[in-house]
Amino acid sequence: DVGTLSETSCFSGRCVRLCQILVYEGEMERAQGQLEAELQSLEEEKNRVIEEAFIRAESEMKAVHENLAGVRMNLLTLQPALRTLTCDYNCLKRQVQDFPYMLEKAIAEAKQEICQVIGEVSSANQELLRKYKREMNLRKKCHNELVRLKGNIRVLCRVRPICQEEAEGDCKNMVTFDPDDDAVLCLSNKGKLMTFELDKVFPPQATQEEVFQEVQSLVTSCIDGYNVCIFAYGQTGSGKTYTMEGVAEDPGINQRALRLLFSEVSEKKPDWDYNITVSMVEIYNEMLRNLLGDTPSEKLDIKMCPDGSGQLYVPGLTEFSVECVEDINKVFELGHMNRATACTNLNEHSSRSHALLIITVAGFNSSTGHRTSGKLNLVDLAGSERIAKSGAEGSRLREAQCINKSLSALGDVINALRSRHSHVPFRNSRLTYLLQDSLSGDNKTLMVVQVSPLDSNVSESVCSLKFAQRVRTVELGPASSSRRCAENSSTSSSPTHDSVEVFTHNYTQSITTSLGWAFKKYG
Repeated sequence: DVGTLSETSCFSGRCVRLCQILVYEGEMERAQGQLEAELQSLEEEKNRVIEEAFIRAESEMKAVHENLAGVRMNLLTLQPALRTLTCDYNCLKRQVQDFPYMLEKAIAEAKQEICQVIGEVSSANQELLRKYKREMNLRKKCHNELVRLKGNIRVLCRVRPICQEEAEGDCKNMVTFDPDDDAVLCLSNKGKLMTFELDKVFPPQATQEEVFQEVQSLVTSCIDGYNVCIFAYGQTGSGKTYTMEGVAEDPGINQRALRLLFSEVSEKKPDWDYNITVSMVEIYNEMLRNLLGDTPSEKLDIKMCPDGSGQLYVPGLTEFSVECVEDINKVFELGHMNRATACTNLNEHSSRSHALLIITVAGFNSSTGHRTSGKLNLVDLAGSERIAKSGAEGSRLREAQCINKSLSALGDVINALRSRHSHVPFRNSRLTYLLQDSLSGDNKTLMVVQVSPLDSNVSESVCSLKFAQRVRTVELGPASSSRRCAENSSTSSSPTHDSVEVFTHNYTQSITTSLGWAFKKYG
């Protein structure tokens, strides 16, 4: 029975597995059917998509063929134009390749023609310029000779440079120069251009040596027995003291004049023996002071020489004999120590007095017995300034008033000399009285007017230049030298009045004739 149960159980298991297999087979058949249906659907979808893509491709292909046909038509149409453009391009290319050569050739021809024309014009201009300069030099030479014969006071003008502080501020330059004429200066004043003609104008870049070269002929003439006066005039801060005294490394007229005198008298040895003496005078508040004396505060006076010569002298004035540069430096150092200086708004180191350096040159020729005596006055005038502008008060105010009074007296003397008045008011101030010998006849006188180029000083500059022009017209008469022979008989040589008149006539004819070409050239 146990075996039967075992077989029955085994059979039942097989039946169950068989039933499961049948079920699985049915499910597989159903799944296969569904899969085949899906495959059929995908196949149909694929065919539909392919057909649509084919139709679309045919449509696009047709459009492309149509566009291609249009392009071919356009190409056929543009080919003649392309051939024309290609031909034009090749032609232009050849022209561009030839252009540098053509341009170079044209430039060379034009350059040759221009150079030829420039050469012709330049030659003509050089000839005109040469003639113009020759006639200008002749005119100046004749004019200077006429001035010498008539005894006119020569007037130089020097324009000081603008310092760095002024350049960095709001200051303006009001002075211009004529490049063709070194005797003309132009000054802009209140919108008007004023022109001043003097004997020579020095621009700001002019050196001390250039200024001295213009006056050295007068300096050396005192060796020959002439009396010479050189004075600097202008407002405070215009450069008077720099022109006359200079600085240690670049001295002014004073020291250069003495150096030149040393050189000249040395060359005249051994025939001539010279003695050069120096004195320094200050006019301060209308008082004369001996700057080289032991008591510079002692008042001095001006008196007439007792020999009847009519010359003036200052009793008690200290004189030093100088022979070398070291002597000069010692004298100048002593004089500067004793000179009165004070501070004003216009110039912190402005000199508040007139300073005169008096150089006497006495010569003796041992061979002939002749003697010469010449005097050189070098004057550094105090600044001409407006009292209100200077900011002076108290004692400084009195100084300014005395300075202006003496300069005003100098102007009165100049006007009287210019107008040939019978009476010249030399005694109205100590300055003019002391300069009487220099501003009267038989003397050589030169004035250096100092000018500031700043707009803030234009009024004072105009006044200085107008005064300089008046001074320039003063005729002192021909200068004569002081020479004495061994018997002390006085002999002097000077052109007569008739020679002046003859020279004036010849001078006028010479200028008229020599400049005739200029009037023809320039109409």
